[in-house]
Amino acid sequence: MLPDLERLIRLQQLESTADADRRRIAEQPERAQALQSRIDQAQGALDAAKGLLAASQQARREVEKEMAVIQGRLSKFKGQLMEVKTNREYQAMQKEIEVAETEVKAMEDRILELMLEADQLNATVKEAERALAAEQQAVKAERRVLDEEVAAWEAELAKASAAREELVRGIDARLVATFEQLARQRKGIAVAEARDGICTICHVRMRPQVFNSIRRNDAIIQCDSCRRILYFAGVTDAVANEAVQ
Repeated sequence: MLPDLERLIRLQQLESTADADRRRIAEQPERAQALQSRIDQAQGALDAAKGLLAASQQARREVEKEMAVIQGRLSKFKGQLMEVKTNREYQAMQKEIEVAETEVKAMEDRILELMLEADQLNATVKEAERALAAEQQAVKAERRVLDEEVAAWEAELAKASAAREELVRGIDARLVATFEQLARQRKGIAVAEARDGICTICHVRMRPQVFNSIRRNDAIIQCDSCRRILYFAGVTDAVANEAVQ
């Protein structure tokens, strides 16, 4: 195989691996945000539960306050009942007492409802607290894995960069320039396999004589359609395996 072609194949392997690592690293902020969103959602559920509990407790205090006023009025009515002088006044006072007692009973029922509601909301708050704690632990573990993955990809990038620098020194500068130009124009893929008379990237069929020339792997031949540098994989499997080690 032409030495420069072999080196270009290795260079493409390095570039493709590095691009994949860079994409993974670039995705990490979004993954980290997704993890934070899980915490925020659990925290939001807890805050909502606490808000409902606080509202229920405040409603109970308001009812108790209002009931205390009515109980005071009821006590006053009962005290005045012994002072009335006519039957009409007595009946009117009795009516006021009945109304006040009915209101107190309704408020006692409402307070009981609010107490039961508070018990349920307290249970909801405790469950939300447990859910938040569990989510925090899970997210902490996932963040640790994420950080380890990023560190590993960054190490691979550094290794690939050093290997690329060494490899490029052995390739004709004009070929390196061609490779880099093609990589910019063709989404990072400057070298492609030719298989069954077709460029495996752009899928355009080539002339038989051109494919036969590519099969020999003894020259730099570019695809007539996409201009990528072509090689025949039948004799380059070992090269490809070596490039990714």
